[in-house]
Amino acid sequence: MSSVDLQHGLTADDLQAGRIEQGEGTTLSSLTRAFREDGFVVFPRSISGDVVNTLQQRLEDVLRGKYDRGTPPDKAPALIVDSKKDGRRKLGPLGYDGKTTKYNRVLQIINIHKCDNEFQKLATQEAIGEMVAKLAGWEHGARLAQDQVWAKTPGSPPLVFHRDSPYFMFTPDDVVTVWIALDDMDQELGPLEYVRGSHLWGDGRVGSSSSFFQSDSRNLLYSAAAREGIENAESCLEIISLGGLSAGGLSIHHGKTWHGSGRNASADRPRRGLGLHFVPAEVEFIKVDAKKSKLWRKYVAEENDDDSSTINVPDDDFPLVWAPQLER
Repeated sequence: MSSVDLQHGLTADDLQAGRIEQGEGTTLSSLTRAFREDGFVVFPRSISGDVVNTLQQRLEDVLRGKYDRGTPPDKAPALIVDSKKDGRRKLGPLGYDGKTTKYNRVLQIINIHKCDNEFQKLATQEAIGEMVAKLAGWEHGARLAQDQVWAKTPGSPPLVFHRDSPYFMFTPDDVVTVWIALDDMDQELGPLEYVRGSHLWGDGRVGSSSSFFQSDSRNLLYSAAAREGIENAESCLEIISLGGLSAGGLSIHHGKTWHGSGRNASADRPRRGLGLHFVPAEVEFIKVDAKKSKLWRKYVAEENDDDSSTINVPDDDFPLVWAPQLER
């Protein structure tokens, strides 16, 4: 895989001014300041079109059970079957048949990097890990905790506004997410949206993963804003859209930044994105919390139940992507 280009960063101010594809080589110091004040920054056209096309095809293969690393992802939807004995034609991207509402759904894959080499190469790109660590101020480096593919077929519903941090049971409790667009994000597809500065709100958790697909995609957000004492949240919150971001562009956001996306209103186009969740290099699991998670509890099994409250994360499943000592 070609290197990732992170030379042209954009801030919330740039996006508000309509400069979604016009980065001028913003300095790291200004990006770091924007990340810490706004909760996110954006890097347009970071990944080449050829790589995006390859990832799109590999996603289709994974959805059909074709794993070139020999193991399935940690979570995936029911496999797509392109044909039956009656000779039905091949289905389109994400299994959408273009006819019925049966396939109007949001697809989630957790840890696609474990089953596919191309996604693994992208998820462990040193340039991405380095940028994450420097924006977040992680002096020991960045470790990949998890990846998630969120893919919306035409007509599929919105993803409610939420925070990422509550779903990661580590200490230190910092989380930073890299979100990569695998399609051109025009408004019809329901691009990612951020609530500027919301990473500075309190830690009270609202909602759970079971509420990701509520019909009112901003209900949890407005509830959290009310807890912060923000009145008339519907009109006063500063919501920044990534509409206009081309495929291959990416954003990096703080784990406590509230974000969500609208429905895919297109009649025939998929909306695909990849999230990479990073944590500080030195993290450990918090045992009592990790045991409550279907995804994390296997790492804190009873045989590891000594007197300590934390346990190390295994490097194989939580690879160290960048650390100062890894620099060449």
